[in-house]
Amino acid sequence: MDYEGFFQARIDQLKAEGRYRIFADLERCCGSFPMARNYRDDGVHDVTVWCSNDYLGMGEHPVVIEAMIEALRKCGAGAGGTRNISGTNHYHVLLEQELADFNKKESALLFTSGYVANQTTLSTLGANLPGLVIYSDSLNHNSMIEGIRHGRSHKHVWQHNDVEHLEHLLKASDPAAPKLIAFESVYSMDGDIAPIKEICDVADKYNAMTFLDEVHAVGMYGREGAGVAERDGQIDRITIVQGTLAKAIGVVGGYIAGSAALVDFVRSFGQGFIFSSSVPPAVAAGALASVRHLRKHPEIRERHQERAATLKRRLTQIGLPVLPSISHIVPVMVGDAALCKQASDQLLRRHNIYVQPINYPTVPMGTERLRITPTPLHDDAMMDRLVAALAEVWSTLGIKKAAA
Repeated sequence: MDYEGFFQARIDQLKAEGRYRIFADLERCCGSFPMARNYRDDGVHDVTVWCSNDYLGMGEHPVVIEAMIEALRKCGAGAGGTRNISGTNHYHVLLEQELADFNKKESALLFTSGYVANQTTLSTLGANLPGLVIYSDSLNHNSMIEGIRHGRSHKHVWQHNDVEHLEHLLKASDPAAPKLIAFESVYSMDGDIAPIKEICDVADKYNAMTFLDEVHAVGMYGREGAGVAERDGQIDRITIVQGTLAKAIGVVGGYIAGSAALVDFVRSFGQGFIFSSSVPPAVAAGALASVRHLRKHPEIRERHQERAATLKRRLTQIGLPVLPSISHIVPVMVGDAALCKQASDQLLRRHNIYVQPINYPTVPMGTERLRITPTPLHDDAMMDRLVAALAEVWSTLGIKKAAA
């Protein structure tokens, strides 16, 4: 077989379909977020980033940076191994205690990423809980899908946010079978939010556990920022909360929070935890400082929501097809992979604005979009430039506008 020819043909196919991904060469500039330096063929350019998952700019917050520097000087660079082999640092312990309290749970467990937290927890439960049936929302993240798949338990996929369909599936199942409902709070591509109370009501009715992915809500919703479940007064009803430290918290890593027995079960049987080196102490220290800061500063969340609402309103006023979103995510629909890539390229090269194209398989074909994520640090002048640039790009490329 011509291996190299096979690989190149598949890449060429992606390029022909307009789905080939090119990573922007960016250098974050500490202290000037959301500005960054973009290295490209014609030199280095200062650009405004409008698509970062560092939703609150905490990755460059002085409180976080100072905590990381202090831990780096105190503990060095690496953790020294897996958690079992000398890799449990005191900062890991402090962070897990903070995350448990943050989520109003007995215990928490730190992972190298939110992806690993999802995959490990769901696969561990699926592989070890006899007869478990998992009910997965149809738009769940790939990490959840892979975790369920690797656990090899029985599963049902319920229509996105459709509680009636979920109950129909639960009602048809064996009443004695253990059950787990897996879903997200904020769905990151459309920006919609799960009906957590109604899902918990159904879970209680059929004696099902709940697994809630709060990755795109941690730090941004709720009185202290624990997520949508906290905001909606449902956090005590969730069996397992999963979150990330790599988005609004501004560092890297993931976690779960739940009962002491459940978390200890995943710690003891979860292969993705057992065999992974632990996050560096400096990373844990930075995450700890970020969580503590955000719990005390709701004004950051208020400013964040205002920025998102203002941008949605302004883009709607000029006729751009903004997908209805009740969260901080602003999806602007294009509907064509090649056009989406061209729009992103023009924004970057003509306007020094970076918004990456979102194409298949991240979203279904025909729903390609620009996914914009305003932060509290995007000021009015930045927003003026973005709105004007988007209007020009839409006109130049002839992209369809919203129906009048």
